[in-house]
Order: sequence, then C-alpha cells, then structure tokens
Amino acid sequence: MNNNTKYDGLRTRTRDVLLAAGRGFVLAVVSLPLAVLCFTLAAVSIALVPAGLGIFTTPPVLAGVRTFANWRRVLAAEWSGVRIPVAYRPIPEDANPWTRTVLMLADPATWRDLRWLLVDMTAGFVTALLPAVLVFYPLEGFAVAAGLWHVLSDAEGGPYWYAFVPVDSRATAFAAAAVAAVLLLVAHRFTPAMLTAHFRLTRAVLAPSQAELAERVRVLTETRRDAVDTSAAELRRIERDLHDGAQARLVAMGMDLGTVEALLERDPARARKLLAQARQNSAEALEELRGLVRGIHPPVLAERGLGDAVRALALRLPLPNEVSVELPGRADAPVESAAYFAVSEVLTNAVKHSGAERVWVDVHHTDGMLRVTVTDNGKGGAVIGAGSGLAGVERRLGTFDGVLAVSSPAGGPTLVSMEIPCALS
Repeated sequence: MNNNTKYDGLRTRTRDVLLAAGRGFVLAVVSLPLAVLCFTLAAVSIALVPAGLGIFTTPPVLAGVRTFANWRRVLAAEWSGVRIPVAYRPIPEDANPWTRTVLMLADPATWRDLRWLLVDMTAGFVTALLPAVLVFYPLEGFAVAAGLWHVLSDAEGGPYWYAFVPVDSRATAFAAAAVAAVLLLVAHRFTPAMLTAHFRLTRAVLAPSQAELAERVRVLTETRRDAVDTSAAELRRIERDLHDGAQARLVAMGMDLGTVEALLERDPARARKLLAQARQNSAEALEELRGLVRGIHPPVLAERGLGDAVRALALRLPLPNEVSVELPGRADAPVESAAYFAVSEVLTNAVKHSGAERVWVDVHHTDGMLRVTVTDNGKGGAVIGAGSGLAGVERRLGTFDGVLAVSSPAGGPTLVSMEIPCALS
C-alpha cells in the first residue's frame, strides 16, 4: 500500500511537471507575438490621438489589450490558482469615440496593461519558457550521452557543447548526462513553481496598487456615508410629512367626530356638516399617505418591476416621450429603487430646466450592467455640480458602484447615462 501510494504520488508529480512545461511553452510561443502586436498597435494608436485618427482607433485597440490581459487573468486562476483582480473603470456603452478614448486613457489600469505588455514580452517570456527548457533540455543531454555526441562533434569539427560541458569523449558524455540528470531533478522539483512565478509576476504588474485600493476604499466610504445621510434625511422628511400632513388631518378628524357625537341629538344639521368635513379629512389623509408610500417605494415598482415603474413615470410627464425597456428579469429591490428615483430626478430636471419638447428613455441590461439613458432635445447646459439634482443622482448610484455620465452641450441635446453593475433574476 505504501509503495502504491509513493508510485501514485510520483506519477501525479510527473504529470504536473509535464503539464506545467507544456503550458509554459504554449504560453511563451503564443504570448510573445500577441504582446508585441498589442503594444505596437496601442503605441501607434495613442500617438495618433492628437492627429484625430487615434480617437477612433484607440478604443478598439485598448479593448483588445484588455481582452488579452483578461485572458491571462483567466489562465493565471485556472493553471496556478493566482487571482489577478480586474480594476477597469466602467465606460458608458453609448459614449462617443472621444469620450471613450479620454476615459480609457484616464484609467490607470490602461497604463498598467501597457507596462505589463513590455514585461510580458521580456521577463514574462523567459519565466514562461523556463519550465519547458528545464524539462526538455535534459533529454538532449541524455541523447548526447547515449552516443549522439559522435555525430554532433563530427558535424561541428570539434567538441559539442552541452550546457558548460564540451562533449568529445565517453567521459565528457557521462558528464553531460550527469548535468542533464541534475537539471531534470531541478525541473521535477521546481517546474510547477516556476509557472506560478510567471503568473505572480503578471499579478505584480497588472494588479492595482495600494494607493488605488486606498482611493477605492475612500470613494466607497464616501458613497456609503452619503447613503446613510440620505436615508436619515429621508426619514426626517417622512416624519415631517406625517406630522404636518396625515397626522394633523387625522387629529382634526377625531376632534370633529367628538363634536359630532356631542351634537348628534342637539343639532343634527351641524353634526352632518361636521361628518362631511371629517370624511373629507379622511380622504385627504389617505391620499397623502398614498403619496408618501409612493415616495418611499412606489407600489408599481414593487409589484411590476423597474420597466413598468419607469413607464408609469413617463405617463405622468407633461412632455411627449418615448420609453424603451429591455429587461429579461428583475434586479435586487435596492438597485431597482435607486435606478427608479435616479430616473425620476433626471426626468424632473428635464421638465423643469431643459425647455425640452420631447424626452426619450432607454432601459436595458447587458454585460452585467443595468443601463439607463435619458435624452431630451432641450437647451442643454446640464452639469454635475454641488447642490444640483444630478449630484444627488451620482451619490445615489455611487452607493451601488454605479456611474453617471452627462453630455449636455449648449444648445442641447442633453444625454444622461446611468450604469449600475447588477445581476437580474
């Protein structure tokens, strides 16, 4: 049993060594030309940005670089268990080429990818090829020791060098075999670790820095604090509306009913009048409560989802509008709520400030992103600034790692894009 266990362990180790060598060889052969091609295209494309041509070529080229880098991330996780985080900043799907180019070049992850290409075609190539060399180079040494040295030395007209051993006799052939055996032992011991070292080198270049992670934590902390502040303000608003509205009407209705009870036998006409007033107060209180509930979480949103809730919003607009919804499922309730109130705020701004004659709303989900676009043909000039409604929308979306982009040149049109990473059920 013990011998069988040792045999199984040796067989498993040999398989791992050969697998690591083969993977390293394939990685080196495939990656070197791809890395050179990607870096060359990226460098030329970025250099052409000032001339204008690069505005159109840079986004697809850098997207290809990101695909190549992500492929390496997948291999690192599957082949060596090395996890390399993805830290690309989201880009609105409907962004124009200029915006897409600027956002990609402003992303630190883009420049990490380019540095990685340089490393991958040099040190990365060596570390990927080394496992294969350690496994297969000893085979040449054994072949030389077995008698191939006669042929090779005759062809070269002198000794054949294997590593640092000049082979021109039986004794030197044995020395070459000894070197090959040592190399094979080293390969058996270290080959899988060398492939892992290649992927760790990749992670060291591609992974975000501590400064970026700290900035990410800072942004998340701010968005979470904004969410808490917003929730507290919302609770205070609900409390104020209840106190000043529905509660006051219900108190008045109770007092009227008390008066009715006292006047019922003495003055029936006045009692009937107070009953009518109490009924009116109850109807108004009920309407205020319904409005308050809609402000917290609209029933149509809870019952029928974001698409129908946005359509209901559009029906109440005083402007002609078009709504397009493509949602194969529903997002989590907090995400739907954030998207709904963000759309509501943007539509309110369009009605109040844009002077638009028509509004278009598009809601869809692709590539793990809920994307909402609101467009109006108004006068433009919308900006995300402190105290503006759009700043509040940005904070609301930021709670869910969402982004807000606004394109609103003077004279219009205004395009507001919102993206929230989420899955649909």
